[in-house]
Amino acid sequence: MTKLISLALAASMLLPITAAIAEAADLTVGRGASTTAMDPGFLREAATIVDNIFDTLVMRDKDMKLVPGLATSWTAIDDTTWEFKLRPNVKFHNGEVMDAEAVKFTIDRVLDPAAKSPTVSYIRTIDSVTIVDPLTVRIKTKGPDPLLPTRMSRYPAYIVPPKYVKEVGNDVFARKPVGTGPYKFVEFIPDQHVILEANKDYWRGKPSIDKVTWRAIPDGTARITALLTGEVDLIENVPVDIAPMVKASPDADLVQVKNGGLTIYLGLVMSEKPLDNVKVRQALNMAIDRQSIVTNILQGLASPRGTQVGAADFGYKDVPVTPYDPKKAKALLAEAGFPNGFSIKMQSTHRYMKDGEVAQAIAQQFGDIGVKVDQEVLDWSVYTQQVPRKGPIFMLGWGSTQTLDADAAVYAIFKTGEPYSTASIPALDKLLDESRSIVEPAKRAEVFNKIQDLAVEQVPVIPLYQEDALYAKAKSVTFEGRPDARIPIFDIKKQ
Repeated sequence: MTKLISLALAASMLLPITAAIAEAADLTVGRGASTTAMDPGFLREAATIVDNIFDTLVMRDKDMKLVPGLATSWTAIDDTTWEFKLRPNVKFHNGEVMDAEAVKFTIDRVLDPAAKSPTVSYIRTIDSVTIVDPLTVRIKTKGPDPLLPTRMSRYPAYIVPPKYVKEVGNDVFARKPVGTGPYKFVEFIPDQHVILEANKDYWRGKPSIDKVTWRAIPDGTARITALLTGEVDLIENVPVDIAPMVKASPDADLVQVKNGGLTIYLGLVMSEKPLDNVKVRQALNMAIDRQSIVTNILQGLASPRGTQVGAADFGYKDVPVTPYDPKKAKALLAEAGFPNGFSIKMQSTHRYMKDGEVAQAIAQQFGDIGVKVDQEVLDWSVYTQQVPRKGPIFMLGWGSTQTLDADAAVYAIFKTGEPYSTASIPALDKLLDESRSIVEPAKRAEVFNKIQDLAVEQVPVIPLYQEDALYAKAKSVTFEGRPDARIPIFDIKKQ
């Protein structure tokens, strides 16, 4: 079977990709996973598509610097108040006016405890939003928060239209979104595609791509074949095994962003025995041979990690990767009262680089220390709906690239009670809260260092590795990849 796939790919590479390319104004993107919903306030997946439908008050340019978005400026009025001046004459795709009311509605909607937004952690520092006038809002935080402008540059802070959301309700809005962004929603067929068309009245100017189709192609080989035969113009998540062939192809380009992907980790439901025992968590942590997984399974297209914080994030500490030591792991299990190990369920999905093989390898390595793993593999569309996961051990990917700050990497998954967190360590909670109350950068960095050190000791999660972001594109497409993992169609050109 492998030989047949290789022959098919080789044959595909002989076909001139330009022969099958659609007309220049259209772009088709092949994705490894189908989207499930497009409400930016309640995302349980990457914001890749909604990023092109909606806008935020603040944006990041290609150099990752904060620049004006729907807000033309922002000013710290005092230690806990930020004022945002809004861009005039901006309308949502349905003609509704984007104004201060829309900003307040957007933020209040996510902060509402009854809404149970899975990403509320990112903006939980906000206490209130006050309308000063139609084009001015003031956002008050619970304490000094130097990250507030950054928090306004990513989900769940994409601005939504109040009247439309109230009229159709959250469920319809998630299927038929309306934003102010460069592309308007046209069609969503689950497990097939999402179609968007250019917003000709976009405040930044008319996009050069008239129509973009986000096509779900879960099988990696099928994604590559679709690119090489001209059915799609750009694909996400190039399979590790096929990346060298794409790189060698005369008709396609491999786009690799080092450490531009997610940090893959094992979540641990600490309320479940025996994961409430720190020695058990430490034993599992040192039972994993990360370097072997990265070298032999991922072919070097990832980097082993000892921390959840990305290398480009403020507050990053170069924490050494936990050494692979099954002998010591067994001894720790014995000290914890499990000399013969135990049985436990581990959940994974098909979303990340060779995640099936990685999960199997980890299960085998756990088996080597006496931990028998009952593996459960769930479809991504099912996997995303349960927040937090029940595990009690589960594989998940997490990114902090859109904020470039350690806060996004640790708060949501370490802090007791946050939607994505299954950890509960009081000393860690105290430090996490402290990190959100400090303005002075050096002191914040100090606290983040302590958080990462304590995480090594207490193991609230088990960090594994950070993936490189791998895309492939037709020669006619201009796309270099971004450190924040976004695919801004507005900035893409096609000859």
